[in-house]
Amino acid sequence: MLPPFNEDIFRQTIEETRNLWEQNRLEVGENQGISPSITFRHAAIERNKRCMLAYLNTRMEHIRGMRWSFGAVLPQEIKLNLCEPELEFFSKYNRVLANYMASVNTDLTQGLAPPKSLYVDVRVKQDYGELETPDGQILQLKVGTQYHLPREICEQLILQGVLEHITN
Repeated sequence: MLPPFNEDIFRQTIEETRNLWEQNRLEVGENQGISPSITFRHAAIERNKRCMLAYLNTRMEHIRGMRWSFGAVLPQEIKLNLCEPELEFFSKYNRVLANYMASVNTDLTQGLAPPKSLYVDVRVKQDYGELETPDGQILQLKVGTQYHLPREICEQLILQGVLEHITN
């Protein structure tokens, strides 16, 4: 579960970074050189930047992962922990993923675990006609018949409802 966005700490870090930047700007203007204190504050600014970016990146990775786990609609208890830009990111990520899946005509969110076997047992649910296997064999797909076929040629027919996967 993703904790709520820590807006207070984030704003405090931004304010601290602005103050450090302003102190550096004033000191450089006065001294016309780079002192150890300027270098130290600059290192603190860079550290703050890295920490904030790491925090945001970790949250975005979790949000992407939730799309794959929960699908296109997030549960309400998770939505409550997301800020508005994160909800917008989820929506845009969801849209991009849906457009890509439509363009390749495959639902990438199904079957995320690798197959145990390259062949599957299937039963024909509706007459389909002829199907040519990769080795050149031609099969008549008639209702009720069962076959042991390569997974790659069955997946689309299973999604279309022509075949059903038989599990033991």
